[in-house]
Amino acid sequence: MESEVITLDIISPEKVIISTKASRVELPGSFSRFVVLKDHAPMISSLAKGEIVYDAGGEEKRQPVSSGFVKIEDNHVMACVEI
Repeated sequence: MESEVITLDIISPEKVIISTKASRVELPGSFSRFVVLKDHAPMISSLAKGEIVYDAGGEEKRQPVSSGFVKIEDNHVMACVEI
């Protein structure tokens, strides 16, 4: 099992939805889905309607989103979304 080395924060304008450690994060990018693993290159992307899928605590978990943006830097995924 991969160690959980990515900090994942999913927030909405109203509240913090998820704040956890994950080994993998899959996001619904506006042009296509993409996966973030440890040491991913820094980037900013818009998000489309879909699900953020992440592996945390040995389980695959899902968070539906309708739109948003994500910033990836230094093994930290920060997604600001509408749910």
